[in-house]
Amino acid sequence: MFEQWKRHKNFMDRANFITKMTLGVMLFFFVIFVHRFDLMLYIALLMLIYLFMVSGTKFKVVLTFTAISASFSLLSSLFMIFYGNGTHPLFDWGIIHITTESLFRGLHLSLRTIAVSAFGLSIAFTTEVVMIFYSLMQHLRVKPKYAYAFMASIRMLPLVIDSLFQLRNALRMRYQMIDAAHYRGINRLHHLLIPLLSQNIRKAHRLAVAMEKKGFHDGPRTYYYKTRFGYEDILLVLLVIGIIALSHVLAGVLPLTGIADVRSI
Repeated sequence: MFEQWKRHKNFMDRANFITKMTLGVMLFFFVIFVHRFDLMLYIALLMLIYLFMVSGTKFKVVLTFTAISASFSLLSSLFMIFYGNGTHPLFDWGIIHITTESLFRGLHLSLRTIAVSAFGLSIAFTTEVVMIFYSLMQHLRVKPKYAYAFMASIRMLPLVIDSLFQLRNALRMRYQMIDAAHYRGINRLHHLLIPLLSQNIRKAHRLAVAMEKKGFHDGPRTYYYKTRFGYEDILLVLLVIGIIALSHVLAGVLPLTGIADVRSI
């Protein structure tokens, strides 16, 4: 999905998308049942290191998406931090009541989100859109007409964005020659939405006709790309298991907080 920012490819680029998604779902359910704060902290840190190692993408791009993901993770836990229960107050001002217990519980929730987001970003940085749908068609028996329809719709998104910018620039020039009363408020929105919808409906119809003529139907078909399971998938599974195992070891050898269960503090 981020091919324009790629610098190099590695084993995770060649791993099957189904393996990546299965591991992502399993990781999501696994961290839900992790209540040891140090363990969750090390899992999140190692997942972030793993993301930077396997992304094969420009450092600034990875750092930007990681910062955005971490920011949303912290924002999602603010309600628990600001209004949680506890007996050891740290800050009290108006309706905001931060305690040691609420702080650690909120941070624990953020670490869960960061760990899953880091692995999700590693999937996004190492997976091409085409290979996603080819893998679904060949291994999960998704009907080609649905897979190709989704693939075409994703490919059309840049065209929609380009159409929006072109239309906006054209309207800026036209607005110089007409009275401002004709394009204030809701009128400006109408001038953008109606032409944009009509243009893209025509493009979608032409694309649908072209796909039908080229034989994009549910019958038997061959594929230009062959997705397979190989040693890369085994290596990916072993690495994820290794990250979790190493996190267990570090949480036992180098505990940073010593909190065995955030629910009981």
